[in-house]
Amino acid sequence: MEPRGLMGGFYRISEWIMRLAVINLLWIICSLPFVFLVFSFVFVYPQGITEEMLTENGVLPYLMLPIILTCIVAPFTLFPATAAMFTVARKWVTGEADVALFKTYFRGYKENYKQSMIGGFIYTILIVLMVVNYFFYRDQMAIASYIFLAFLALLFASLFNYFSMLVHYHMKTFQLVKNAILITIGKPIRSLSTVMMCGLVIYISLFHLTFLIPFFMGSIVAFIAFWNFNLIYIKLQEQAEKLKQSEEEAAEEAAELNREELLKDNPNNTK
Repeated sequence: MEPRGLMGGFYRISEWIMRLAVINLLWIICSLPFVFLVFSFVFVYPQGITEEMLTENGVLPYLMLPIILTCIVAPFTLFPATAAMFTVARKWVTGEADVALFKTYFRGYKENYKQSMIGGFIYTILIVLMVVNYFFYRDQMAIASYIFLAFLALLFASLFNYFSMLVHYHMKTFQLVKNAILITIGKPIRSLSTVMMCGLVIYISLFHLTFLIPFFMGSIVAFIAFWNFNLIYIKLQEQAEKLKQSEEEAAEEAAELNREELLKDNPNNTK
């Protein structure tokens, strides 16, 4: 029996801490090759690069190797692990808080591996194009660089929606990507709020509370992203139901008008 009152509150908080930490650790473990590369390129690779080299050649030439290697590894590791994490987040948001964590995570990993990998290649290519263009135009044309930065934010918002749709719908990969982009454009305020909230969690985790990275960062981001997507989904469902209801009412009105016209044309048919 679950305790009530103050102890019940502490019990529920500790339960959620455990759930978030377990899923976040599983996400990192399943993404280890990607995590290792990122760690190496952030803390080891820059040690051989001096300010003179950056001034002479720019930043872009030194980013090419990290970008190429991480782009090769990410679709095979990071994206399937993230899809599995969103599978669990979907259960939490839709009211199944007591779901079996390990079983649900690895089932989501297995079931969504192929689509998350293919989607990972698509999004990786798009993200790389935005990042390369941003750094290319940053020192030459500031306005263009900001445009690519805005496109990058839009792309990340659609990526969150892609993972949410991947674990919520049964669609082909390209349909998921297309619909994720359409929803992002069609619901700009909600998409912007997703990017801002998730970006805030990532910023705090990277620069202020680094202990969040191994235990909470990913799982909190997945929860927030799917929660926001679920609000969009509920709103779309309500709009679809209203549209269906209005169409049914219009059809009934049209049928009634046709019946009245028939009665006028054939008054002898009335009883």
